[in-house]
Formats: sequence, C-alpha cells, structure tokens
Amino acid sequence: MTTVPALASALARRNFLKTAAIATVATALPSINFAQTAIPAERQFSPQPGTWRTFEVTTRVDIAKPQGMTRVWLPIPSVNTDWQLSLDSSFSSNGKTELTADGHFGVRMLYAEFAENEAHPFVELTSRIQTQNRAVDWHKKQNVSMDAATRAFWTQSTHLLPLDGIVNKTARDAIRGASTDVEKAQKLYDWIVANTFREPKVRGCGEGDIKTMLETGNLGGKCADLNALFVGLCRSVGLPARDVYGLRVAPSAFGYKELGGNPAKLQGAQHCRAEVFLNGYGWVAMDPADVAKVMRQELPEWIKSPKNALVAPVNKALFGGWEGNWMAYNNAHDVVLPHATGPKLGFLMYPTAETAAGRLDSYAPDDFKYKISAKEIKA
Repeated sequence: MTTVPALASALARRNFLKTAAIATVATALPSINFAQTAIPAERQFSPQPGTWRTFEVTTRVDIAKPQGMTRVWLPIPSVNTDWQLSLDSSFSSNGKTELTADGHFGVRMLYAEFAENEAHPFVELTSRIQTQNRAVDWHKKQNVSMDAATRAFWTQSTHLLPLDGIVNKTARDAIRGASTDVEKAQKLYDWIVANTFREPKVRGCGEGDIKTMLETGNLGGKCADLNALFVGLCRSVGLPARDVYGLRVAPSAFGYKELGGNPAKLQGAQHCRAEVFLNGYGWVAMDPADVAKVMRQELPEWIKSPKNALVAPVNKALFGGWEGNWMAYNNAHDVVLPHATGPKLGFLMYPTAETAAGRLDSYAPDDFKYKISAKEIKA
C-alpha cells in the first residue's frame, strides 16, 4: 500500500508531504433503504455552516476484461477552502502507480498502469476529507476582491464553454436590468431554473456542451450540463465562475432523497456544482441543477414551478449555499490525462481507464468495473 500524505495547511495545502503512514482502507458499508427516508412534513432546506464532518471515500477498480496495456486514472480530492479540507489519501494496486496532476488546473489524480500479462488489474484509493455546509450571509459584505490575472483565469473559455455568440447573447438578455454582481448572478441562476430541466435519460452527469444546448434549444440535461451552462453564462458577462466536480457521500439531513447519496454504493453519485465570485462576498456556492433535480425527480410527478412548497426552500438555499454531504474533487476543464492514448476529458469526476481496445465507459461501473463507498468518521 502506498500513501499520499496529508496536505500541509488548512486552506491551501497543495503539495503532498513525504510520510510513511498508511491509512486504513474503508470497508463496504451496510446499505440504506432510501424508500424509508422520510421528507419532513414542513418542507425545509436550510444548510448552515459550523459543523465539520469527516469522511473516508474509497474507490475500487477491477478491470473485468483487460486487453494489452491497461491504464487507470482516479481523481483525488484536491480542493482546500473554508468549506472543504482535502486530507490524506492511501492506495494499493498490483500495477505501477504514480501521483500526477493535470498541468493547467492542477487537478490531482492517481495513475495506475498494468502490464499486458496482468490478468486481474486492480487499484484501490481511499481519501479522507472534511466538509461543512455553506451559506452566504447576504447582509454581511466582506472586503474581498480578485486580481486581474485570477479573474482572467476564471472567465476564460474552454472547449465546452465558449463565451461568444449565442452564449453571450443569452447571458446579456438574461441579465438585462441588473447592475450589481449579485443581481446578475441571481438573474442567471433564475434563468437556468426557469428555462432548463433535468433529463433523467442523459447518461452520467451529462457532457456540458453548452453551445450545442443553446443552438438546438434542447435545454434538458443533468448537473454537468445545467451548472456548466450557468458557469458559461456567468463568464461570458465577466463574472468569474467555475464548475466544482465531486461526489455525494451521505444522505441529505433535510430528507430530500435526490439530494443525498447512499454511502454503501456511490457509483452514480457524482455531482457537479458551481461557484461564482461576487464582489463583497468572494466565491459563493450555486447549484441550479439540483433545483431542477428536485423538480423532476423528488416526487413521481414532475413539479413545474420553483415556487412549489417542496422546491422553494431548495431554490432559495442553493443560491448562495449547499449541504456538506458532498465532497469536491476539482474545478478542472479540458483535462489531459498523463500517458493516455485517448482524447482529453471535459472534466475528471469519474474513474477513467483504457485498454488496448480503447477507453472504457466510465458511466457503466458494472462493466468497467468499479465501486465507490464512503464512511463517516465520528470524533
């Protein structure tokens, strides 16, 4: 077993320290019957910061049908902020392993390579993180600003986030009448909630091809589509914004079954969120895609209005906050996988692998094959 050490500081621990300590790999947890998870009679959703939670998240990959040289890439939590601390990680494998990173965004990942004669390639990664709820205090402004270079970085276009043409026109139409950063962000958030919708048939979390969505008028998708559209619209009008790619690790404390994960089986619990930088408030949490998810999937019938009693508290809270039953991996777009033969990724949120037959389907964990589980560590 190889160890990735704890990050050096609470808010900016970017480099792994050399250590010989070995973390205990999380074991499978008992399943949770979500059908028995009750939604409170009074519809409430009001996450507030203040209580940190510690989780160990384990990803186990077993290549079911290796062909020739086999390669695997696993995202490692690499976000350190006032709402998440990415601590230590450990891993084991019967292949050659390497800690590496994307050169542009610095997204950390574990790379494993297996010889052609390895009949049962496997790699297992356990990461320990701490999270807490987020909620901005709109009545308390801060003396925070962003330098020009950082602003340029978080307002740049990417392959799937072009900022001109129909993207810019859509954003400018949506923010008409707004003067402050907060007003612009609110109008763009409201536009996403009003004009897009959750499409359960989309595979995985979607692809985030926002130009195609707008040009075709097909505004259905999942989190990597809808939140990417929010981020792209923000950037196109000068608001620094970023996607945050991660994983739901526990049920919602507020009883919303669609806003939590089953820690015993987190394949499919990947979730992309968003942040926007607002003058006077800094980086602020956003998640219009989860509003759409509650509207479409929390009940058997499709709820069409964000003013519905079930949806309204979620719609309000996710403009400026989110629940800490979720962890972030990274903020990276256009990810180049070291040693890969296949193309770059729009984002790295799923285990990724290649064999001589090509890149495996990350959205099919049973064929791939991988398992993800989480364990909460109580103080």
